[in-house]
Amino acid sequence: MDLLAFVFASPGPILVQLGPLTLRWYSVLVTGGIVLGTIFAQNLARKRGLNPDLVADLAVWVVVGAIPLARLYYVVFRWDLFQNNLWSIFAIWEGGIAIHGGILGGLIAGYLFCRRHGAPFWKLADVCSPGLILGQAIGRWGNFFNAEAFGDPTTLPWKLYIPPANRPALFAGFEYFHPTFLYESLWNLGVLGVLLLAFSRWPNAKPGTIAALYALCYSLGRFWVEGLRTDSLMLGPLRMAQVVSLLGIGLGLLGLWWFNRKHPVVS
Repeated sequence: MDLLAFVFASPGPILVQLGPLTLRWYSVLVTGGIVLGTIFAQNLARKRGLNPDLVADLAVWVVVGAIPLARLYYVVFRWDLFQNNLWSIFAIWEGGIAIHGGILGGLIAGYLFCRRHGAPFWKLADVCSPGLILGQAIGRWGNFFNAEAFGDPTTLPWKLYIPPANRPALFAGFEYFHPTFLYESLWNLGVLGVLLLAFSRWPNAKPGTIAALYALCYSLGRFWVEGLRTDSLMLGPLRMAQVVSLLGIGLGLLGLWWFNRKHPVVS
């Protein structure tokens, strides 16, 4: 027996059901990721001399901006799933939100918040980026419970069992798939470590440096993981997440250069 073998199998998407009330793992994990990410960002804000209450207020704006756009992004590229039941567009607790749409919505809301309150956008972006990647690492486990966002079939010792009803028609005869949710969650935790190291080693870095590092590091991992998935959002022959990840890599590199072009980061 292979001692490294480990099979993941979702216990199902529902955490608790009391009569007509249903509490789903996906909702709990996404909400938990938001809450823990916000608390984490508040602690980092204190270390940078920012009011942690400002981060809490910002988080409300970001969530209001992020979740609708994350859902809209997904619906636009998977319209086939919603065109015959428009009410299902609002059932986000069943899954189906795109993180890139959420990041875009959060950025727009965050910028508007900073303009309204006269807050330093890039300083807040720096303290919020580690909290964001932590929330993403937690939220990815929602895909596990929904048995979605998995990769190609695999015979590796670590693998994810997918119920027949959730398998793509092309892979109906396969039982085990790459647990891409796990790959991305672990990658995100690694990115969190990189951001925290940079945060502590470069206390005098120009505002925006940590946010640019987030864009670069997260996008590198997402590009790789997306290449393994079977359910990518497509734009013709292109996997949209990979296209956006390439943009994120470029913006991250450009940001690191731009923010520190005159005064390189020093420890």
